[in-house]
Amino acid sequence: MVIAYAVFDLHLPGCRGLKEKRMIVKSLKTRIRNDFEVSAAEVDGQDLLQRARIGVAVVGPEQAPLDALLQHVLRFVEENLDGEILEYRNEFIHV
Repeated sequence: MVIAYAVFDLHLPGCRGLKEKRMIVKSLKTRIRNDFEVSAAEVDGQDLLQRARIGVAVVGPEQAPLDALLQHVLRFVEENLDGEILEYRNEFIHV
């Protein structure tokens, strides 16, 4: 079994208030969950106006398909984010 996760550190320069930021982050998390059948959550920066950190996690039998899935999620975020990805990292834990 392999546990794979990715962390996206996002800059959302268009946000003028926390309510607007929460709507953007919530929409992105929901689309990631629905399109890729993975877990997604805002894991840090909830009180920062133009920053967000989203974590994505998935479990599977082998690393290669999980790596490909996380790369698809990365491309999806790049294409659908009205902002920029400041940092992206992923890790695989073999159990």
